[in-house]
Amino acid sequence: MKNYLFLLLLLSTSVFSQEIALLKYSGGGDWYANPTSLPNLIRFANQNINTKIKTKAVTVEPSSPELFSYPFVHMTGHGNVVFNESDVINLRNYMLSGGFLHIDDNFGMDEYIRKEIKKLFPNNNLVEIPANHAIFQKPYTFAGGLPKIHEHDGKRPQAFGIFENNRLVLLYTFECDLGDGWEDPEVHNDPKEVREKALKMGTNILNYIFCN
Repeated sequence: MKNYLFLLLLLSTSVFSQEIALLKYSGGGDWYANPTSLPNLIRFANQNINTKIKTKAVTVEPSSPELFSYPFVHMTGHGNVVFNESDVINLRNYMLSGGFLHIDDNFGMDEYIRKEIKKLFPNNNLVEIPANHAIFQKPYTFAGGLPKIHEHDGKRPQAFGIFENNRLVLLYTFECDLGDGWEDPEVHNDPKEVREKALKMGTNILNYIFCN
């Protein structure tokens, strides 16, 4: 039934304005980091791939039934993350019903979020997404896979995923910091070409969600 409802939601939002959400989680991490990132990404996508997403992202909690209203949920931060049992059940059902969770490590989240992802999908391992995956191909081509936006530990950027029935349901971007690249130019003083790479990659994520 939830699969049917989610399909109905996606069909109805193909004509009317869509909404995406920011996940407000527990544990002490700054879930509210990068306040200008999602509005900027939404504007870029609306201008370049003709999406019709409302400019202001909604804030939603992991255990809320409202989670199922949003085809894309973004999560970021620098620190601790804790999902309780209710959060785990609701988030897992959300993704298995057609929803998509993007977790963007804003530096410092990695050691915590991996444990919580394992709670969500105890029988699945995070797998690195190859550069030939569709998420890196359309509408913008990233021949080398996930772009490097911020230095962090100087490691290469990696995109990890959880797949269910060959569908990517959870994307975890690490050593990249797409969200920082989406922010207003004066926040991090990133060069224009770096911000553009981040926004294009974010647009590819949205395109993948709405086309798969």
